[in-house]
Amino acid sequence: MNVNDLILKSDYILSIGTFLSFNNEDLKSTIVQTIKKNEASFIYLNPIDNFDLKKYYSKLTKYEVGSEEGIVALLLYTFVRSSNERIQTYIEDLDIGYISAESSAGEEEFEEMYEMSLSKKNKIIILGEDIFTHARIDNIIKICSLIQKYSDFNIVCLNTQFQNLLNEYINTKLQDIKDVNELNSYNGTLVYPIKHSENILVGSNSFANLAKIKHGDEVLVEFDNQTLKKSFIINDNLQGTIALCSILNNDDNNIFKGYCYKQVKIKKVVL
Repeated sequence: MNVNDLILKSDYILSIGTFLSFNNEDLKSTIVQTIKKNEASFIYLNPIDNFDLKKYYSKLTKYEVGSEEGIVALLLYTFVRSSNERIQTYIEDLDIGYISAESSAGEEEFEEMYEMSLSKKNKIIILGEDIFTHARIDNIIKICSLIQKYSDFNIVCLNTQFQNLLNEYINTKLQDIKDVNELNSYNGTLVYPIKHSENILVGSNSFANLAKIKHGDEVLVEFDNQTLKKSFIINDNLQGTIALCSILNNDDNNIFKGYCYKQVKIKKVVL
């Protein structure tokens, strides 16, 4: 059964690590159709509040950039209530308070997700494209394989390579959850790639103030000795210091190789 068919049968959809709007309009349309058809609950977990989805999701949980491993660990803790001795010991040893704090996602938010799920019959977790470039993807998939085996969720990876690994990783050894700050520090001005026909950088007023730029400015986006030139647009629906950067060509793609969120320097083009 393909991804769309699984979603269309669901009444509880939990999405992690995919922005949907711009980057996956077909999947977004399928989710919206399912919400209307099945009165499905849609739980959206992402570092960016997706303004195009506000009227559709039942719950938004914003998490810290880079903390996807912590997020799936919190899901494991929340939804796996019975497994084997090895797995239950691993779950009980998780420092949930610490993981929650480092991920900037409250424990009570996951309890709300659990309560919302109790009346639902067909539950699905969608692992989006952003997950698969994470430095800790192996352990993320291992944790997700346990959620699939020991809960009533189907898990769909938007990447067939990692979908196949879900079953293979069931009995492999889990690793300790890494502090997000051990992997990388994501402070300052951050950008996230979107598919768009215009050469733009879209950000909030907070992003503009931090980068010291204004609506309509031509700007340089600099990362790791690479530079993109974009037109900056303020969107009042965006919040925080993550801007959306359009991808038009190979030069744009090169900057976003690896984990998709990049901490960048922004410079105004002086004419």
